[in-house]
Amino acid sequence: MTQGSYVEDSFERDTDYIQRRITADPGAEWPVEAGRYRLAVARACPWANRAIIVRRLLGLEDAISMAVAGPTHDADSWTFDLDPGGVDPVLGIPRLKDAYEAAFPGYPKGITVPAMVDVPSGQVVTNDYPVLTLDLSTQWRDHHREGAPDLYPEERRDEIDEVMQLVYEDVNNGVYRCGFAGKQSSYERAYHQLFDRLDWLEQRLTDQRYLVGDTITEADVRLFTTLARFDPVYHGHFKCNRNKLSEMPALWAYARDLFQTPGFGDTTDFVHIKSHYYEVHLDINPTGIVPLGPDLTAWVTPHGRAALGGRPFGDGTPPGPPPAHETVPPDHNPALELLAERAA
Repeated sequence: MTQGSYVEDSFERDTDYIQRRITADPGAEWPVEAGRYRLAVARACPWANRAIIVRRLLGLEDAISMAVAGPTHDADSWTFDLDPGGVDPVLGIPRLKDAYEAAFPGYPKGITVPAMVDVPSGQVVTNDYPVLTLDLSTQWRDHHREGAPDLYPEERRDEIDEVMQLVYEDVNNGVYRCGFAGKQSSYERAYHQLFDRLDWLEQRLTDQRYLVGDTITEADVRLFTTLARFDPVYHGHFKCNRNKLSEMPALWAYARDLFQTPGFGDTTDFVHIKSHYYEVHLDINPTGIVPLGPDLTAWVTPHGRAALGGRPFGDGTPPGPPPAHETVPPDHNPALELLAERAA
């Protein structure tokens, strides 16, 4: 669910999220505790997809359970219609809004994912997605899997933060400012800002494998979820159509490199992604028709990025296969079958 408003016909995202945090600090109001919290997500949502990827890369599946909402929602809330009876089996609620209301009766803002929910009380703790994933890296270290990568290395944080902010303003949120622009001038301004930044990224990634340093960091996770949605959704649906991602050599190879890395492609559900954008945004797509293309098997074509060096997980190791109950159905991402065949 997109939370935002319009200023002079330009879409402005509302970033006033619930800023409570789950931390490892002694005496914390919301302490890190394995099994206590449930991460509510929707695979369709790029912001939630970030949290799914980070949780998987760090091996936090046993420490933090995951509630997966369906790809579409009504004007009121994301719903757990994928679960038997339309009720999340752990939280016992049909709508994510119920967890927001348990914490803040009459909650006035949009019901967004990702959100961390305290299972004992049924209350949402936070939906502050930029901080949430960083806290998974820094506050939940005692519960990381053996070999978990450092996605937010202390010596690189200033550069990571700088790159993430540029990517957020111009790309992650930039595609939405194109898609939800209220007048031509607002759209054109967002369009140029988006593609100027994509050109900058194309140049940056021509000679280096990852955005910051020689390993995958949080910055790569945040860019990937937008790139994964670019050709299937943003190019047409949001009018981000100067060119496709697949027509930008370095960015397309970079995206495929990440997609083929455990934790990225195997958390990407293209059926949910397209269903959400094309069926929910009826102001942009009044017919609700979901396009059949593009051909998604191209995601597993050779990318050649290993020639640039770099170590995807640094001194760590790749995560193992996702838990069976969290696996993306093969027909929701046809590239996964080809990826599995290659691994076998």
